[in-house]
Amino acid sequence: MSSTASVPLPAADRSDVTRALRDALLSAEFTADGLLELLGAPAYAALARSETVPALRATRGEGPLETLVRLFLLQQPVPRGRVAGVLPLDACLESGWLRASGDEVAAAVDVRPYGGPDGEDWFIVSDLGCAVGGAGGIGSHDEGVVLGVGGASTTLAGITVRTPVAAALDIGTGSGIQALHASRHATQVTATDLNPRALHITALTLALSGEPAADLREGSLYEPVDQGAGATYDLIVSNPPFVISPGARLTYRDGGMSGDDLCRSIVQGAGEHLNDGGHAQFLANWQHVEGEEWTERLRSWVPRGCDAWIVQREVQDITQYAELWLRDAGDHRTDPAEYAARYDAWLDEFEARKVKAVGFGWITLRKTGAAEPSIVVEEWPHPVEQPLGDTVRAHFARVDWLRAHDDAALLESSFRLSGEVVQEQVGLPGAEDPEHVVLRQGRGMRRATKVDTVGAGFAGVCDGALSAGRILDAIAQLMGEEPVLLRDRTPAQIRTLVEQGFLEPVA
Repeated sequence: MSSTASVPLPAADRSDVTRALRDALLSAEFTADGLLELLGAPAYAALARSETVPALRATRGEGPLETLVRLFLLQQPVPRGRVAGVLPLDACLESGWLRASGDEVAAAVDVRPYGGPDGEDWFIVSDLGCAVGGAGGIGSHDEGVVLGVGGASTTLAGITVRTPVAAALDIGTGSGIQALHASRHATQVTATDLNPRALHITALTLALSGEPAADLREGSLYEPVDQGAGATYDLIVSNPPFVISPGARLTYRDGGMSGDDLCRSIVQGAGEHLNDGGHAQFLANWQHVEGEEWTERLRSWVPRGCDAWIVQREVQDITQYAELWLRDAGDHRTDPAEYAARYDAWLDEFEARKVKAVGFGWITLRKTGAAEPSIVVEEWPHPVEQPLGDTVRAHFARVDWLRAHDDAALLESSFRLSGEVVQEQVGLPGAEDPEHVVLRQGRGMRRATKVDTVGAGFAGVCDGALSAGRILDAIAQLMGEEPVLLRDRTPAQIRTLVEQGFLEPVA
């Protein structure tokens, strides 16, 4: 039996067929909105859990949309006559989008509707059974297969800064979702992958979504763009094969380098490939090693000449981590002795490197000419509001502002309280004063930070009308404090509130 990775792919150079197929899919309302309306929320959500029975029940009719859902999402054989009434059957068979067997037709690839950020109707192509939440779900994947859209893919798409740029680079493009997003705001998109099958599928994703073709290059990390002097970019994105594993069994997830070296290499290499002011944004895993602060490990990854904002979203101990990725590969379904041996191999690998846990999160770099780049490494495992691209861009804008204003200039500046910030007071019932005051954001990162009474009072009256110094003088008078002393000790707290986005400088 042939592996998924050896199954022939549709022709990538048949634009006539691709356009006709796209038109047919849209005509049948095979879109993200159309699916939700047909399946209903429960069946739609069940698909994301790799449960297909509710969707099968919802598609027992013979309409065009039911036919396409069965064919491409549920990957069920469908009678030839039904398909001929919906798609350009002969052209799809000839170009490899469909395969015929007797009186039935089956899909050659997974085609999944995906809604773009501005309401675009896009389609993500991937190998059969490899779309996350698809008919096959994750598990038992072959070497070299190309996955569809998963949580990591959409997370990276959501945090990416979406300003218009001349050149964007997607490293390890996979099914092409990051290249697809970049095509909307980048004049030129370059997509690379070690797996030539992924580049072929990316070409299909872009064409079927009606977006311009990308410059597709085969190779590892930055190698495909390092010819001659090497190209530079305004935006670099990557959802790399970041899993820290013994060996490199699965191309789509295992980096093949020791420990977290692949993630370190991709981060460190970004500096020389970024244009001034350009952003590089990655998802990554990193090791928590005995006797080492994980924050310092990540600081050491940041290339010279770059600001960085690194957010750890999750930490798993080594047993949880090994179990997660053993299940991802379907190893829990193998012989118990083989499963135990592979589990042991993971733990041996971690113990040899004194790894006690593995962190996951986002890394954003911004190329800067500042003499002292800003490096912020933090842990924030709480819910956030996607998309966060504007939040990321605003973070670095605030970094620039704070870098340009010393304490004296800060006190001469005016600020405005950011939208949807609320104040919470915590203390014993009946107490005259709260034990502490918390400011909480309702949008973006949804941060919460403790402030003292001065910080709370200051934030509460910031409407852009008065300078920080004048507000502090008024607070000092109300509290019976010496204004000079209050001006001396408060700027650090104001800087924190600006850095975290609670206060916005007024130009």
